This record gives sequence, structure tokens and C-alpha cells, in this order.
Amino acid sequence: MADHNHLIASKLTQQVSCLESIAALLDDELTAIAAKRGDGLKSIAQQKISLLQQIQTIDKEVQKLVAHNDSQDDEVSLLIKQVNTLLSSCKKKNDVNAHAAHQAQLSVKQLKDILIGAPSSMTYDQGGSVIQGDKKIVHNLKA
Repeated sequence: MADHNHLIASKLTQQVSCLESIAALLDDELTAIAAKRGDGLKSIAQQKISLLQQIQTIDKEVQKLVAHNDSQDDEVSLLIKQVNTLLSSCKKKNDVNAHAAHQAQLSVKQLKDILIGAPSSMTYDQGGSVIQGDKKIVHNLKA
């Protein structure tokens, strides 16, 4: 029984390690989103996919081991709590990153619309009033 609990603890420790790596990647991802570095985002996405696949594999192994285990020791219980805490933290970070990416996309779209003079674009006059969709910016450029 002790060997079985030790094997479960070993798998959970691997899962903790993977989740900690994903948490670090999510921090890097947010930095890349803020800096608008698309090349860095590709690499991060590939690493996240690899780690998520590892986590899924380990999770299936743990489920099988736990199903055949009558009792858990304290170490296993603590590791399960740690996994759940890390998982929750990663989900929150991922939600923040998704929101940041969406905001960055909107910002770039608004800038593009202003520069090309799209009808829905808006800018400001000298007095700070909003000017919408008159395309004066693009048409009055002489450069």
C-alpha cells in the first residue's frame, strides 16, 4: 500500500512540476502580449500544448492509480491540494491573458481603422472633440 501511495505521490509531483512550468509560461505569454511580440507567442503556445498533453497523460495515470487505492496518505492529500491550487491559478492567468490579447487586438484594429480612414474610425480635433469617419487624416497626407 505504501508503494502505491508513493507511486501516486510521484505522479502528482510530476503534475505539480508541469503546472508550475505552465504558470511561468503564462507569465511570459502576458509579457509577450503586452510587448506585441507575436514570434514569442508561437513558441509559448507550442510549449503550453506540450505541457498540457503531459498533464493529461499524468492525470489519466493518477486516476487509474487512485481508483485502485483504498486509502490516501497525508502526502498524497497535500499534493492533490497543491495541484488544485496551481490549476486554479493557471486558469486565472489564462483568463487574464485571453482578456489582454483581446484588448491588444481591439487596440490594433482601432489604430488600423484610424490610419486607413475607415468610416467607423474616430479621432480628436484640436479642441479635444471627437471626429468620426471623415477620412481627413488619410486624404490630407502629403508624405
